[in-house]
Amino acid sequence: MKNNYCVIMAGGIGSRFWPMSRNNFPKQFLDILGTGQTLIQQTYERFLSICPKENIFIVTNESYVDHVFHQLPHLQPERVLAEPMRRNTAPCVAYAAEKIFRLNPEANLVVAPSDHIIKDEKRFQEAVLKGLAFTASGDHLLTIGIQPSRPDTGYGYIQFQETDTKEDFSISRVKTFTEKPNLEMAKFFLKSGEFLWNAGIFLWRADSILNAFKDYLPDMSALFEEGKSMYGTPEEADFIKRTYEKCTNISIDYGIMEKAKNVYVLSAEFGWSDLGTWKSLYEELPHDDAGNAIVGQHAMLDKTSNCIVNLPKDQLAVIQGLENYIVVYSDNVLLICPKDDEQQVRNLVNDVKIKKGERFV
Repeated sequence: MKNNYCVIMAGGIGSRFWPMSRNNFPKQFLDILGTGQTLIQQTYERFLSICPKENIFIVTNESYVDHVFHQLPHLQPERVLAEPMRRNTAPCVAYAAEKIFRLNPEANLVVAPSDHIIKDEKRFQEAVLKGLAFTASGDHLLTIGIQPSRPDTGYGYIQFQETDTKEDFSISRVKTFTEKPNLEMAKFFLKSGEFLWNAGIFLWRADSILNAFKDYLPDMSALFEEGKSMYGTPEEADFIKRTYEKCTNISIDYGIMEKAKNVYVLSAEFGWSDLGTWKSLYEELPHDDAGNAIVGQHAMLDKTSNCIVNLPKDQLAVIQGLENYIVVYSDNVLLICPKDDEQQVRNLVNDVKIKKGERFV
């Protein structure tokens, strides 16, 4: 267990969750589900059963560092890695892997987003520990795939090579990765039984992923390796700032996982959702008799069904005659949008930014 490390990626904006998720306070720092804990607090506690607390690292944008320490006050300062700018997930992984490798060359890592929910914590722990045992045993890059329950067009998909084994948390070689498909293709994926949802959770030894960077993203590898004498010193922050300015903006999926030959997927089901959209939150919340999911104390609905309504506790909304809509009021923004158009929220945010300015995003 001492070689198990966790890297929690907490630098995203969560724009599809606008207007609750904002540039200065994104969704990982929100108590989206009303549990009394924010998503990043839940994620941190989830990994305490998988690795020692001193082996948990948070990678976040430098503008969110104060939020991290406020919500995780017992975290050691040196365990928070501040990114000076957004460059997608590959630089995030390279930075964390290089730093952890300098601390422990035998480190075995799980890399996970900070803003997902897991309903069955025990099965999640079992899946991750099995995955870490697999990556510890060889030069493997492993990702976790979720058994799909519907033809969802909001997730990426992983095609795996079929095996004879039917054991729990089976591990298979990956054939292909597919980004968010259209509905027809998603239905085919579901029917074929050869595809899993891409949960964005990765497991590998530090040396394995660093070797993969050398093979598939050599320029990025060289940039982060230059700082090997600076990690853990006062020079680290300036070095990282210079490095990120030179980094390509690329995801770990596209940069390495889709190209490497030693990629495997662990098939699992533990009540996972990436909470990427309002519709995904709707599916996690309790519903009234008309199928409405309501967060807030003063929503009055009439002839309204299958909607998600999210209001501050002191705000009143009177809604009549809506079906399958998202209605969200947060701070200075009201969003009313058909649930079926939820993938357009990110585009709406861009339009608002251009036409109305930063204070609304």
